[in-house]
Amino acid sequence: MLDLRTVTVMRYILPLREGGSLPALAEADDDFKYVLKFRGAGHGVKMLISELLGGKITEILGLKIPELVFVNLDVDFGRTEADEEIQDLLKNSEGLNLGLHYLSGSIAYDSSVKIDPLLASKIVWLDTFITNIDRTFKNTNLLMWHKELWVIDNGASFYFHHSWQNFDAAAKTPFKYVKDHVLLPQATKLDEADRFAHEVLNDNIFRDIVNLIPQDWLHWDDAEESPDEIREVYFNFLKTRLENSQIFVNEARNARG
Repeated sequence: MLDLRTVTVMRYILPLREGGSLPALAEADDDFKYVLKFRGAGHGVKMLISELLGGKITEILGLKIPELVFVNLDVDFGRTEADEEIQDLLKNSEGLNLGLHYLSGSIAYDSSVKIDPLLASKIVWLDTFITNIDRTFKNTNLLMWHKELWVIDNGASFYFHHSWQNFDAAAKTPFKYVKDHVLLPQATKLDEADRFAHEVLNDNIFRDIVNLIPQDWLHWDDAEESPDEIREVYFNFLKTRLENSQIFVNEARNARG
C-alpha cells in the first residue's frame, strides 16, 4: 500500500496554469497520463515532500486520492519546448519528480454539494493534521469523479518546513487556518474522525511513510541536518501531532461555532 511505482515521462502535454507551481499534464511510459509536480517549481522538493506525505496519509485514512507515482524526467526532456518558462522548469526538474494519476472527466467540487458528514470530518481532520492551508472555498482542491469525492493537491501542507525551526512547537499548533476550510461547515463528526485516525495511524505507519522520501529530495541548502535527520524531524512531527490531536480538533470545533 505504501510503495510507489516509478514511471518515466515520455510526452509533455500541456501546463496546468491554475496551479502556482505550474504543474503539467504529461504521459508516461506506462501509457497513463499524470498531473506532474516539478522539483524545479517554486517550493521545490519541499512541495513534493508535502504531496508525498500528505498523499499517503490521505490513503491510510481511507480517503480517495489519485495514485501517486515517482516520475523520472530525463535531462534531454523539454529541450524542444518553445515556452522559455516551461523549458527552464523542465531543465531544473531533471531527476525524480512526483505525479498523480490524471482523473479524466473529473470536475471541481462545488461547495454547495452536501456530502457525508463523517467524510467531511475526515478530510478536515486530515488537513488540520498535515497543516494544509489550501482547501478553501476559493480553491477546494477536491474533485468529483464517478460520483465520488477525491482529494488532490497536498503541496501546501507541512508549512513548518519552510521556516525549519521550532519543530515541536509546530507539531502542537492548533491550525487557525481551519476556519477557511471548505468542508468545515459539514464536518459535524470531528470526534469520530479523530478516533478513527488514532485507530489507523501509528508510529510504524509514520516511519514507513517518511522512509518513502527519496534521499535526493533531502539535501537542502537551508538546513544543517543530514537527510536521515530531516526524515527524523518529519517522523517526530507526525508522531507528536497525532499525540496532541485534541489541540487542532478543538480548534476546528471552535471554528465551527
